[in-house]
Amino acid sequence: MASSKSKRQSSNSTADGNRFVYQEFGENSNSAAFERGVQELSPHQQNLRIQASRKGRKGKTVTVISGFQAQPETLTKLLKQLKTQCGSGGTVKDDTLEIQGEHAQKLLQVLIQMGYKVKISGG
Repeated sequence: MASSKSKRQSSNSTADGNRFVYQEFGENSNSAAFERGVQELSPHQQNLRIQASRKGRKGKTVTVISGFQAQPETLTKLLKQLKTQCGSGGTVKDDTLEIQGEHAQKLLQVLIQMGYKVKISGG
C-alpha cells in the first residue's frame, strides 16, 4: 500500500518537486518562447510623454516618462543616463521611467538631444 502512494506522488510531480494538475505542450523549459516580444524602435520613431505626478506617492513629486517601445535592457541603460543628468534616483515600471523629483524641462532637453520625440503633458 505504501509503494502505490509513492508511485502516485512521483507521477504528479516534476523533477524539482513542484506538483501540477495539467500541462499542455510538454516542459516549461522554454519560457523565453512565451514572453511577449517588444519591437525595438529607434529613438526618432518613438513619441514620448513627460509628466510630473504625485498620485500615490505621499505628496512626493515624480517625473514619469512614458511611451517607450524598447527592450527592458535598453530602458535600464537609458534610465541610468537620465538619473545621472538629474542627480536623483529612479526606476523602470511597466515600460515607463520614473525619476524622483520634478525634472520635466531638463529631461525634455536631454531626450531631444538623444534623438527622441518628446512632449510635456499635463499641468
